[in-house]
Amino acid sequence: MKSKYVNPFTDFGFKKLFGEEANKHLLIDFLNQLLPPQHQIHDLFYKKTEQLGSRELDRKAIFDLYCESQEGHKFIVELQKAKQNFFKDRSVFYATFPIREQAERGEWNYQLQPVYCIALLDFVFEETHSERYLQHVQLRNEVCEVFYDKLTFIFIEMPRFQKKLDELNSHFDKWLYFIKHLENFDDIPQDLRESIFEQAFAVAEIACFNSQQLEEYENSLKYYRDLKNVIDTAASEAEERGIEIGEKRGIEIGKEQEKHQRIQIALQQGVLTPSQIASLFDVDEQLVLSLKQDI
Repeated sequence: MKSKYVNPFTDFGFKKLFGEEANKHLLIDFLNQLLPPQHQIHDLFYKKTEQLGSRELDRKAIFDLYCESQEGHKFIVELQKAKQNFFKDRSVFYATFPIREQAERGEWNYQLQPVYCIALLDFVFEETHSERYLQHVQLRNEVCEVFYDKLTFIFIEMPRFQKKLDELNSHFDKWLYFIKHLENFDDIPQDLRESIFEQAFAVAEIACFNSQQLEEYENSLKYYRDLKNVIDTAASEAEERGIEIGEKRGIEIGKEQEKHQRIQIALQQGVLTPSQIASLFDVDEQLVLSLKQDI
C-alpha cells in the first residue's frame, strides 16, 4: 500500500516541506520552537545552499537549507540520514561559511550576527543511555558559563523521540511527531488539527504532486530506502560477526580453563615437576607455578 504523504527524511520530502518559498512559514514555525525569544523569526529568505571558500582551493560546502532572517541571523538546516565519521567536525566546518561571509571590506569592527546550525538526525548521534533527543550546544568556559552565544548547534535525534500522540506536551513535540510519523498517516490526527499542521499535511500529500515532482520524489525515496538497507545490512552483519567472534572466544576460554584444571590435577598428584608439566602441556613454567599457588 502506497503512502498518502511524503517521507520527510528524503531529500525531496524535506525540501518540499521546508525549502520552498511558498512554504517558508512552515520552516519559520518549526525553527521558532528551537530558538530563544530574542532570536524569534518573523520572516526569512533562502540563500544559495552551495558555499565556496575564499580561495579557489578551499573546500566547498553544500547545505540542505541555508536561510537568513529579517534581522540578519543565519540558519543552516540539515537533514542527516546516516551516521558518518567526523560529523561534529563537519558541523563546525559548515558553521564557518555563514561566519566568514559576514566579513566586510575595509574598516570593520568584527561584530557578527548569530549563526544557528540545526541538524535533524535520522540516527542516534551519541551512543549513550540518555533519552534526551534535543541538544543545544554553545561555546562554554571551564565552569560551564556561556562564553559565546552567537554560535549555536542544535541536534535533534529523531530515533530517541518516542512520545505517543497523547503524550505530546508542546508545539515542538507535535512537530517532531508530525515529522517522524508523516509517511504512515492515513489522515490528520485530531491532536494535529491546527492550522499550521493542516497546511503541512496539504503540502505533503503525494496525490497533489505533478508528474515531474512525483518522479523526483520516487527517485529520492528509492535512494533513501537503498541507503537504509545498506546501513541495516551492515549493522546486521556486524552483529552476526560479533556473535561468531564471541562464540569462538568462548570456546577458546573453555579449552584454556580445562587445560588449567588438568595442570592442577597433575600438580596435586606430585609425580611430575613443574618443569615437566609445563613441557607436557606446552605452556610456560611460570603459569604452572602460578596455578600451583592456587591449589
